[in-house]
Amino acid sequence: MLRTAMQLRRDALRIWTAGLAAVRSPRLIHQAVQVEQNLLALGDWQFDLDRVRRIAVVGGGKAAAGMAVALEQALGPRLLREKRLQGIVNVPADCLLPTDAIRLHPARPPGVNEPTLAAAAGAEEMLRLVAELDAPDLCLCLLSGGGSALLPAPIDGVSLADKIELTQALSAAGATIAELNAVRRELSRFKGGGLARACRAGSLVSLVLSDVLGDDLSLVASGPTVLRKPTPAAAADVLRSLELTPSPAIQRALAVLDRLAKSATFDLPAMNPHVAAAPRNAHGCRINNYLLANNATAVDAAGLEALRLGYSHAMVSATAPEGPAEEVACRLAAIALRMRREDGPDCLISGGEPTVRLAPPVVRGRGGRNQQLCLAALAQASDWPGLALVSGGTDGEDGPTDAAGACVDEHVVAAACRLRLDPADYLARNDAYSFFEQTGGLLMTGPTHTNVCDLRVITVSR
Repeated sequence: MLRTAMQLRRDALRIWTAGLAAVRSPRLIHQAVQVEQNLLALGDWQFDLDRVRRIAVVGGGKAAAGMAVALEQALGPRLLREKRLQGIVNVPADCLLPTDAIRLHPARPPGVNEPTLAAAAGAEEMLRLVAELDAPDLCLCLLSGGGSALLPAPIDGVSLADKIELTQALSAAGATIAELNAVRRELSRFKGGGLARACRAGSLVSLVLSDVLGDDLSLVASGPTVLRKPTPAAAADVLRSLELTPSPAIQRALAVLDRLAKSATFDLPAMNPHVAAAPRNAHGCRINNYLLANNATAVDAAGLEALRLGYSHAMVSATAPEGPAEEVACRLAAIALRMRREDGPDCLISGGEPTVRLAPPVVRGRGGRNQQLCLAALAQASDWPGLALVSGGTDGEDGPTDAAGACVDEHVVAAACRLRLDPADYLARNDAYSFFEQTGGLLMTGPTHTNVCDLRVITVSR
């Protein structure tokens, strides 16, 4: 079907937005949390409210503010009052929303996805709160992507400044989310099951919005509610394999990890494979983790919108790390060109999370992985009539910028030619934000209160 450039871009944005709407955290919480008379349903688990003395809420992430507001609404004023609900949840400063009983704690500035002193203070308060609970109590944990940076609690021998430096070095080296979290959870008293081990409530239920491809819940926010054996040796291997520039912080982290690898004695609770029961920690607290939604949820919803708009679409949601943004862009550009000249689908919807290797700070510009991907796709295929690409982070935050991602179509390419912008130069300097800011290609959403990795849409006219 012949479509104008304006229609292609408009449709791609509508399809992308439909995918985003399906994973907004308030909607997901209302689907998962139900109250009927004296029963509270949390995902697959039910609780007799007559046996619950009080409810505490902890957690963190880019979606956690929307989750907290929706949780209070789902429980209702009566339960908030009768169960003396209290809690603290760490969120980015630009995600604050009004709440009644759960305190949303501004734990980091917008666009700064790194641990802060404020985040550490909030995490310490959560550890104290869950340790003060007792068997008649219920603890709820709200987790989403971004929780790793928002929930720091360094172990002895590693400072918060060390963790910030490690995060920066790993990110600059193009570490995957699995590699980042492999290090962060071993150097934390909160991550890697630390919160679950500290909880003394009768039950801990964690409601999780996954930003991890493959949905390994031990990686979402570095898995604070997933009981697991520590793997300090694997974390040390990550630090060594990425060939990071030596620094005192890295040396201290390696020394701590090597010491832990020699002395680790933590045992997982015994589980009977024939009994469908939640594991218990050393205090007898049952640990339940419930997946609310993931990247595939957004991709599927985007596909329904594409059908509604008259497109024949193909869909794919990555289940493993995708590799460098430039390589993903090369594949997408090749598919787009093939779709334009051949019969078959005229819309591709994909989800995933590529990596970006950062240029040296002295030349580095502004951007994020979605902007880098879009610019690489433009550089790969400069012939864009009949094509449109939208790529954005579902959290509305692409790298340390105020953009969610970017759009490419023939108008963006024409603007770049008119301004004599060299895509290769902006790519090499990780300065895609500046490129798309000048060409009208930025995707701006603001905080979305969700986070399920990235969503990409290609629409085609032929």
